[in-house]
Amino acid sequence: MTKKKSSSSNRWLCEHFRDQYVKIVHRSNIRSRAWFKLHAIQLNSNFLKSGMTVLDLGSSPGSWSEYAIKKVGKLGCVIACDVLPMLPVKNVTFFHGNVKEKFFLESLLVYLNCKTINVVMSDMAPNMTGHYSIDHIRAMFLSKLALNISIKVLSTGGSLLVKSFYGQEFSQFIKDLRVIFSKVKIYKPNASRDRSREVYILASSLKT
Repeated sequence: MTKKKSSSSNRWLCEHFRDQYVKIVHRSNIRSRAWFKLHAIQLNSNFLKSGMTVLDLGSSPGSWSEYAIKKVGKLGCVIACDVLPMLPVKNVTFFHGNVKEKFFLESLLVYLNCKTINVVMSDMAPNMTGHYSIDHIRAMFLSKLALNISIKVLSTGGSLLVKSFYGQEFSQFIKDLRVIFSKVKIYKPNASRDRSREVYILASSLKT
């Protein structure tokens, strides 16, 4: 490891363990700081409601699934999937696989075909290389993949909450969302680090 990479890693570790949300996670049963991001968006928009069926893409370690199942309640349903394993979440159905792989995605779509999906959530993100142009393209690919899956599975009036990243492809992605959804709002939750380019987009009221 080079000095530059070592210095960057040490800086990240110091910042990570000083983070107030990380400290709360260590003191509680919350699986990750991503819980706070979803909570902030839910407080503002109330897009998760009792009885809804939710698809959680990139769900591991499971904090969004845990949060969502409590909001949709016993009459609702949460279906989660991730390329990484995830410890069980009560009343959440988990599929372990990569939605970038055709066979797995087609199998998931077949399963979802008999369900009415009200919300798709995606916290998917690539492994970052530190090279902005590469990372941005990879991140936007996942944002677009979440949108394409949403188009296939969401019921009319449904919503997509997707992680995205500011950069050269961001404006066009917002334009694409506005063609497909009636409302599009961008969030930068307090739990999202200031230096991070990540934002969350809530696109609601899928058009017919």
